[in-house]
Amino acid sequence: MDLNLKNKKALITGSSRGIGYSIAKKLSEEGCKIGLNSRNKESLNIAAESIPNSIAIPGDVTQEKDAINIAREFERKLGDIDILICNVGSGSSVYPGTENLHEWKRMFEINFWSATNIIESTKDNLVKTKGIIICISSICGLETIDNAPLTYSTAKAALNAYVKGLARILGKDGVRINAIAPGNILFEGSVWSKRIINDKKSTYEMIRDKVPLNRFGSVEDVANMACFLSSSVSNNVTGSIFSTDGGQCRN
Repeated sequence: MDLNLKNKKALITGSSRGIGYSIAKKLSEEGCKIGLNSRNKESLNIAAESIPNSIAIPGDVTQEKDAINIAREFERKLGDIDILICNVGSGSSVYPGTENLHEWKRMFEINFWSATNIIESTKDNLVKTKGIIICISSICGLETIDNAPLTYSTAKAALNAYVKGLARILGKDGVRINAIAPGNILFEGSVWSKRIINDKKSTYEMIRDKVPLNRFGSVEDVANMACFLSSSVSNNVTGSIFSTDGGQCRN
């Protein structure tokens, strides 16, 4: 199936590794020109060297000024933006019941402001191109997941609500916005790869008990969904949250 993505220009935040890198790589394979983003300049440059038709745009999207500069640099080097992937996020936080104000602020910066900052910074350009926005959320924002940090789950729930609400506003200008909510995604350096090293038996028992497909998700699973949502094949889809979790969510 031709996704009609050739020569589209995409900005992917948090794309030096993991899910963001995989999405960038897949969009490049579909013919897109890619703006890679990360706070880590060294890993970002390495990623750019391995993905054809990509450039590195360092910066911290949790900071408003950085987000504005990233958007300007993308437009200066690649032109108008067609696709924005908001991938920056982290589930590493305190155990449920031990939250404090600092941790609430930190987790909202990483998992919510990181998306709103770059969306606000690119919105006018996306309206011009009738572009696509995809936010990488989590199943933790859809329902209560055992032992998941409350700070992370709440921030992702806020992100999901933001996507649904903003879809009604941006839709009037022809801009689509959706979110992908991954479940247990396994890749080198991920939380799950570390858990397997520490306790392989109980980790795989959890997958067997909680996930109907009895498997970890892969970064490619998320990237394939992102490509679909970035394409004209999904041109009647907006304001939706798509789980890629092997059937774990029950709601």
